[in-house]
Amino acid sequence: MEPTLSQEDQEARQHALIAYILMLLGLFTGLLWLAGGIWAIIKQPAASQTQFADHYQNLVRTFVIAIVLSILGGILTVVLIGWPILFGVFIWAAFKLVKGLVRLSSNQAYYA
Repeated sequence: MEPTLSQEDQEARQHALIAYILMLLGLFTGLLWLAGGIWAIIKQPAASQTQFADHYQNLVRTFVIAIVLSILGGILTVVLIGWPILFGVFIWAAFKLVKGLVRLSSNQAYYA
């Protein structure tokens, strides 16, 4: 039997779920990626003392690294090396987000 979550934990879990879903959909649309990343950044301080705080760390870190590498990959598509970089970023981000979503749905910390 799972322990019940506090109100703060429930809210942090719900907001992390929204961010994960937006970012996963954003892998295909781009605009939702930005919405999910910004959502996670805005909600991160409120979740800092909950059991789901590390999910926000994962979301924000994945968001920032993927944006930087995507810009680099986009620039390097001119010399063709950018395409494998963009593909790698897509796979890496999808893995991180799916792993987080699975762990969140089980009420587990991301890095536990």
